[in-house]
Amino acid sequence: MYFRKKQDEELVKESIAVWTCEQEECKGWMRDNFSFEDVPTCPICSSPMKRDTKLLPVLANPTGEPKPETP
Repeated sequence: MYFRKKQDEELVKESIAVWTCEQEECKGWMRDNFSFEDVPTCPICSSPMKRDTKLLPVLANPTGEPKPETP
């Protein structure tokens, strides 16, 4: 039998800026600091996306600086 080792430490979660798809049927979303455009389109259905927040584990994006917050 195989028993998976439990994680020693709990993941730190934080309120993160994300883009969510405006279509109700689509569940597409992406982290703001991982998007390539200032206002992205949904990669799943090509619909416009709106700014939102989610409680997610903290990830570092080594490819660039965080984008400035826009209201």
